[in-house]
Amino acid sequence: MADDRLYLRQDIQVEPLVDSWYAWAHLIPPATTARNITHRHFKIMDSYLNAPQVHANAVSNPKMLGGPFIDHRRDRSAEIKELRDRTRQARAASFELSAAMEQLDEMLRTVPDGHSLHPLYAQVPEPLQGFVELVYDLRDNASFRLIEPLLYRSRYYDTSGQSLMLSVTTGDSRPFVLSTPRLDSPETVRLNWRFDDPRIDTLFQLKTQPRPWTWIKDHLGLDGDADGLFKEFFTQDAPQPYQRYDGPGVRWRYFGHACILVETRHLTILFDPVLSYTYESDISRYTYADLPDRIDYVLITHNHQDHILMETLLQIRHKVGQVIVPRSGAGFLQDPSLYLALKHAGFTNVRELGELEELNVEGASITGIPFLGEHSDLAVSTKLAYLVRLGDERLLFAADSCNIAPRMYDHVHAAIGDVGTLFLGMECDGAPLSWLYGPLLLRPIERKKDQSRRLSGSDYDQAIALVNRFHCQDVYVYAMGQEPWLNYVMSIKYTEQSRPIVESNRLIAECHARGLTAERLFGEKEILLDSRPREISLGAPA
Repeated sequence: MADDRLYLRQDIQVEPLVDSWYAWAHLIPPATTARNITHRHFKIMDSYLNAPQVHANAVSNPKMLGGPFIDHRRDRSAEIKELRDRTRQARAASFELSAAMEQLDEMLRTVPDGHSLHPLYAQVPEPLQGFVELVYDLRDNASFRLIEPLLYRSRYYDTSGQSLMLSVTTGDSRPFVLSTPRLDSPETVRLNWRFDDPRIDTLFQLKTQPRPWTWIKDHLGLDGDADGLFKEFFTQDAPQPYQRYDGPGVRWRYFGHACILVETRHLTILFDPVLSYTYESDISRYTYADLPDRIDYVLITHNHQDHILMETLLQIRHKVGQVIVPRSGAGFLQDPSLYLALKHAGFTNVRELGELEELNVEGASITGIPFLGEHSDLAVSTKLAYLVRLGDERLLFAADSCNIAPRMYDHVHAAIGDVGTLFLGMECDGAPLSWLYGPLLLRPIERKKDQSRRLSGSDYDQAIALVNRFHCQDVYVYAMGQEPWLNYVMSIKYTEQSRPIVESNRLIAECHARGLTAERLFGEKEILLDSRPREISLGAPA
């Protein structure tokens, strides 16, 4: 038995953690990590320790989904207190950095009428000395930008709290990631590995490349304790081999939310990978087992936890050729660089793409398309839609783009021409600014302003204007968060009366009335495009 070749089971859930909190993309950059520790994690833990029953009551109320409430089935106060005290001691530098950003912001609020900022460098709080540039906008509002590459080389970038928690999963239910720390239990195994540890790639290669148990323990650096629960995470049963697409045209498969795999005979492109595990379910779905052995390009549209999921990216890193992310680097707190975050998390081949910048790949091209809206009017440049040209097929993956400036798409159309297939998110209500970005706000925001600035995508009028502008023939509404395996990162529950459902139903009905293909995607979907000629206007070269 010791020489039997073993696979990592397909139902093993792997959650990346930072200080026992789920590692979404804002828990890698030093500045956003500091603000989330001090103004999200500690606020939630303090609230729980003060009134655990309030949290228990809240998480049982569907109206409270996505709220700042710890979701554990029993009182875990002692463990939460221990986590809180341990984090306070281990992350003293993060507390300093967070406080220094508030102090600097307060200082800059008092800068008089646009005079030179040079004398103020000496007054920058000590933790930020050498890590910021003081700047004005063109209306003489003073602010600062972070020099992110230097922060990653400082004591503020601390990977000692990074780990992976493994467990067997049997269903879609998980506590919401922004509000519930993950605590050890007899059913979990924690691997105290940094995200750039090459053993992570070795571990996930074992899903398709079996090895003897002695080899596994040796190459993963495990001790004798691994012979218990951890060994149960492996099996001799081989997964179903992947059948690579070998047709003459294009195949795309919908994996849920905004995750779509596009394949030709020579090329594979995966968008916004957020995947389900393999287990018994009454909802048909594609899972990790349905990914090819090689993914040439992974494209990330924007830096929200339902579009860039470290849990998925770490598991597929070993099979990805290149990760494409929107260009950033302005240094604003609310807009950390995805390029830097992924590079420091162990992704060695990351490329930034800019607006209307084109990447030519084998038999295809990928063009970055401007992405407006869905970011609560914050200055965030790290967002792109993508146009993919594959032979005669032209597919636009617009993610959560909100068509708030239709004239922009007139200019885009002049550059890229018509689009055969449109994928568009229509979560047109959206959470308020503070739901996601609250910890980054250096001063409180009025409730009415907060509620007016939403993380919202296109409604019917905005969506149909895109269909009209690009003369789309196939229209797919996606990225709606309806799949139950997305609940732990989105906490969305719709009814037939919910505005996003009503608005997307209107779009689909109107497209059908025009004889167009239209559907709101859910679960799984496969479409074969035979590269049939389409009557499209090509527009100017991008």
